[in-house]
Amino acid sequence: MSSIQQYIDIYKQLGKRIDNASSPVFNALRPAALAALDGRQMPTKGDENYEVSDLEALYAPDYGINIDRLTATADISEPFRCDVPNLSTSLYYVFNDTYQGNPQAQLPNGVIVASMNDSACNEIVSRYYGTIAPISDPQVALNSLLAQDGLLVYIPAGVVVERPIQLVNLLRANSPLMTNRRVLVVAEAGAQVKILVCDHTQSHDTDFLNTQVVEVFVGEGATLDYYDLEEASEKTHRVSSMWVRQAASSNVLINGITLMNGITRNNYHIDIDGQHAETTLLGMAIASNTQHIDNHTYIGHNVGYCHSNELFKYVLDDDAVGAFTGKILVAPDSPRTEAYQSNRNICASNRAKMYTKPQLEIYTDDVKCGHGATVGQLDQDAMFYMQTRGISCQEARTLLMQAFMSDIIDGVRLEALRDRLRHLVEKRFAGTLAQCRNCTASQSCHTKIKKK
Repeated sequence: MSSIQQYIDIYKQLGKRIDNASSPVFNALRPAALAALDGRQMPTKGDENYEVSDLEALYAPDYGINIDRLTATADISEPFRCDVPNLSTSLYYVFNDTYQGNPQAQLPNGVIVASMNDSACNEIVSRYYGTIAPISDPQVALNSLLAQDGLLVYIPAGVVVERPIQLVNLLRANSPLMTNRRVLVVAEAGAQVKILVCDHTQSHDTDFLNTQVVEVFVGEGATLDYYDLEEASEKTHRVSSMWVRQAASSNVLINGITLMNGITRNNYHIDIDGQHAETTLLGMAIASNTQHIDNHTYIGHNVGYCHSNELFKYVLDDDAVGAFTGKILVAPDSPRTEAYQSNRNICASNRAKMYTKPQLEIYTDDVKCGHGATVGQLDQDAMFYMQTRGISCQEARTLLMQAFMSDIIDGVRLEALRDRLRHLVEKRFAGTLAQCRNCTASQSCHTKIKKK
């Protein structure tokens, strides 16, 4: 039996309770979601674009679902271990998959950050919800079938939000739990906003399946930065799908950063629908032990005179597994397109595995495009040179891996956040990847130094 069937059965048995805790907009999409799931299964290892991820197995366990929206409690002081010094943000929380408002937040007139169940949001949510994330995708369909709340971020035309909006997602439960989060971001023409999303797990011994669908609309001439930082437990399984639609002359920066996790599958789907738009898609993944990180990206240049730049970097240690599948499509009649894609990876142990599949399809002339991927190890000559100068193997590895990630961090357009990420990355490498357990590099370097 497909793993999807258990969720279909839950909805058929408890659908009224699910609907009663949701807004009419959510409920209106459920019949189509249910029909889309009929006879389907989640992608498995070996399916197209799922060479490594086995979502069918990931969804198979019997996770609990908070159907009756029981109040979740969490320690909100804990997330401030990753507070960003010298950066003032408008702060909001989601406990498991229930939005918590912040009445003290100061936002410009007309800007809305609120639960999608709030009746005051009905008009906006009705206009945009479920319109670009396709219900034909089983991950989107299952999320649409079960999601009961979501977060709306709405910026009216011409409004500049000076203070970044920060959303802290917290997972906390005493037994296995499936959460279904929904986020809708609408930046109308000429609007400007920066959004920082942080994912944390507070119950480290609990199994979580965290599904998420993010729909982003960027109007003509609007600017949006979206930073997504995952720092979860090794028992947290995350399946996140982001769907973005850009209008003419818009500017979008998306930076997805995985520092700690269990199993992560991130999908990024960006459609550039207006001329002179600019897109930057960056990703950083650091994994050790048996962690698994899979990023799948699509950038569609549907019109000409646009620019996109995509760069994903991985550092994998121990028995970690990484995967990257990226596709850029330049549609017919899209001249003067510039599109670049790169995936660069370091396997810091002999057991780590990296799977990469860059793709570029061009159906028009007069374009500048390029793509490529590399997988390698730490530079042994650089390791040797640094150790001859008195730097230990552990410190040398940490410095080299930090330097490798520097251009992803430098892509952040908030100086305070850049500094904080450098600190977090340094801690991540120094605390896990730089322990030099069974460090063959250390042994070989030590031998070289003795011979010298």
